[in-house]
Amino acid sequence: MNLPPRILRLLALGALGACAAFVALYALVVFITIPRAGAGIDATHATITWISVGGMVLALIAVHVVIARQLWKNESGMP
Repeated sequence: MNLPPRILRLLALGALGACAAFVALYALVVFITIPRAGAGIDATHATITWISVGGMVLALIAVHVVIARQLWKNESGMP
């Protein structure tokens, strides 16, 4: 299936937009899990949460960047 270059460009930008959404979601997770006085999470569990969620976010961003690069490559007509 051959899509027009304009559609491929929009799909690539959408993949990069998803990367921005992943970063915003990670920032929300970090904000929610900041240890505070009287909160139910301590510094150890907050750190574990940040590392585990951060790894998943980095993996998702890497995949979406690869997809965006492939879409841009196909947009230029290269095989």
